[in-house]
Amino acid sequence: MSRIGKKAVAIPSGVTANIDNGTLSVKGPKGTLTLGLSDLISYKVEGDEIQVNPANDSKQARSYWGMQRTLVSNLVEGVTEGFTKTLEISGVGYRAKAQGKTLKLELGFSHDVNIDVPEGIEVKTPDQTTVEISGIDKQAVGQLAAEIRRWRKPEPYKGKGIKYRGEYVFRKEGKKK
Repeated sequence: MSRIGKKAVAIPSGVTANIDNGTLSVKGPKGTLTLGLSDLISYKVEGDEIQVNPANDSKQARSYWGMQRTLVSNLVEGVTEGFTKTLEISGVGYRAKAQGKTLKLELGFSHDVNIDVPEGIEVKTPDQTTVEISGIDKQAVGQLAAEIRRWRKPEPYKGKGIKYRGEYVFRKEGKKK
């Protein structure tokens, strides 16, 4: 029995949700998002909330229940508030600069790393060592943050690299003589 799945997803004022042809579309002040619906789950838009319940009593339907409710919740939160991930760059000479739809990273390679920003995502660099990624789609924001971080993961000896804000990097002691 899913504790998360039992809770209905509240629809705030200014947001509309409707179901047609196996897709749930949520429209809000920041934009529109859609989700392909699973046959194992039943969805109902009632007044100012969305109910998510398993369509049958199979194990697979019960295991999808909480995940599908969270996906629906992420749609509603995305069109109202949006999502933001912040990356911090540490290391001598490591810096980032947003130039239109491209993020330019200098990470100690012999060349600069240019990352194209997908449509619907905004990248800002308030200073040279901070990258803020924001958008309405949680999956797309997290994916871009992971791709940027993959270029230089934080290393445990000096702590150099790209890390999420608030991420703890376990530090190791170096070699001793």
